[in-house]
Amino acid sequence: MSKLDGKIALVTGGSRGIGAAIAARLANDGAAVAITYVNGAESAEALVRAIKSNGGRALAIRADNQDPQAVEAAVAQVAKAFGRVDILVNNAGIFDVGPIETLTAADFDRTMAVNVRAAFVSAKSVLAVMPDGGRIISIGSNLAVRAPHPGLSLYTASKAALTGLSQALARELGPRSITVNVVHPGSTRTDMNPADGPHSGAQKALMATVNGFADPTEIADVVAFLASPGARSVTGAAWTIDNGANI
Repeated sequence: MSKLDGKIALVTGGSRGIGAAIAARLANDGAAVAITYVNGAESAEALVRAIKSNGGRALAIRADNQDPQAVEAAVAQVAKAFGRVDILVNNAGIFDVGPIETLTAADFDRTMAVNVRAAFVSAKSVLAVMPDGGRIISIGSNLAVRAPHPGLSLYTASKAALTGLSQALARELGPRSITVNVVHPGSTRTDMNPADGPHSGAQKALMATVNGFADPTEIADVVAFLASPGARSVTGAAWTIDNGANI
């Protein structure tokens, strides 16, 4: 029996990169997996087909995290399809950077809507269909802990907010044995941040090890542990995976 047999997971922003790796890993561990996406319909459907071809259950839902009603509707659709949600992974996010003089109030609102408000809305919505002992895991960033260069004010603030939200929810939902944690990836090999990209040298220079960029599967491994029965006593915690860049 796999660790997550019979569990139902929802991964927001699960069509590519870290989100896709998380969805694939949870499915491999036995969970039925729903993913949301905005523009990546083709990659989302390809992931669903891959999971189903391996004998799993999967569902792709188009939902924009900027729209609270879309987030709520996605949770409702997962509950209708699979009966409940045992594991929520708030992965969807955007990366707006630039000097504060160039950023606008609209930039602030969009970043907070996608990176923070959506996590709040999805957590609030899922509680009605999440049994006791569920899991809520948000994907933050090591930039929430340390801003190594200028231009990160919005992104750092939004990801730091996820830590505070997770800690508060961990305390609030503890009586239901629902654990709430945040995972802070550092430089991770994705199409948006390739290991040979123009800024990769500066990112690697911050690391304590010579391992280079993490693979998305490494982030998925940590999420899978936090979603498993073995992590039932882990809550309100922040897990940083950045090869020591924040030391």
